[in-house]
Amino acid sequence: MPDLFAGPGGIDLAARQLGIHLTGIERDANAVATRRAAGLPTIHGNVRLHDSRQTSIEDVITAGPPCQTFSIGGTGKGRAVLDLLVATVKTAGADSHVTIPESLDDRTALVLEPLRWILEAAQDRRPYRAVVLEQVPAVLPIWQAYAEVLETLGYNAACGVLHSEEYGVPQTRRRAVLVARLDGPVALPAPTHRRYERGVPQSAGDPSLLSWVSMADALPERGPFTVVSNYGTGGDPKNRGRRASTVPAFTVTGKISRFRLLDPDGHELPRFTHAEAGVLQGFPADYPWSGRDISQQIGNAAPVQLATALLRAATA
Repeated sequence: MPDLFAGPGGIDLAARQLGIHLTGIERDANAVATRRAAGLPTIHGNVRLHDSRQTSIEDVITAGPPCQTFSIGGTGKGRAVLDLLVATVKTAGADSHVTIPESLDDRTALVLEPLRWILEAAQDRRPYRAVVLEQVPAVLPIWQAYAEVLETLGYNAACGVLHSEEYGVPQTRRRAVLVARLDGPVALPAPTHRRYERGVPQSAGDPSLLSWVSMADALPERGPFTVVSNYGTGGDPKNRGRRASTVPAFTVTGKISRFRLLDPDGHELPRFTHAEAGVLQGFPADYPWSGRDISQQIGNAAPVQLATALLRAATA
């Protein structure tokens, strides 16, 4: 079962825990090194150049296409052409073929690759039983267009924007997701944890849900600290956000190594290790991060707990 743009293995690790067998396709040699160190089945290659018909009969397809042209901190090229991308998805659904507009840059166009795989599988009469897709919130209109196409192919589909801390991830990270299945109804996974709201105590909220997970909960050996983010608030990069260890982390990105940590007296502490940054993405503390650009690998990964919830919703 293919996991496209598999990164270091967030979705694959969740799948392994659920007994679902995925083979990740990943272009970046560093992420491939981590995956192989973790024992995850991996094809080192470019999804765009990979022939989907070379794969065996599959059951589930998952994908988290690169987000750099869609994210707030990225180039903005993807956000600028959302209408074109939505129109391309709908045309592909009608034609059963994805034609990439020449005006799209290569990285932005990768968001269309999962649809190519889905359509080719349907044409070959070996459709995937389930589909799981995740990306930054700006991509939601594209996933909504995907859902329309999937429904014409006989799928039930659901999409929306989820808050990662509502699934036990110790950070506030919003993701646009799609889940679809052929063999029954489907819905977005129900939250298992409360949503983080600034100033609201961890013990407050719906008693039927678990408390959100703080950085202190995830990294108890650290003791109390304050994170000074590399992000600016209010659009001002000089106004760095701060969070105490008693709340979830800021969204983990490839720049997490720039987060400053301060003790209660304001003294500098060692910055997050790779293992600690991985824990904030839901990976085990002993995950075998390998290769170079490990901070970027971690920032690109899908949070494991959120991936688990999505896979359960699509396959249970």
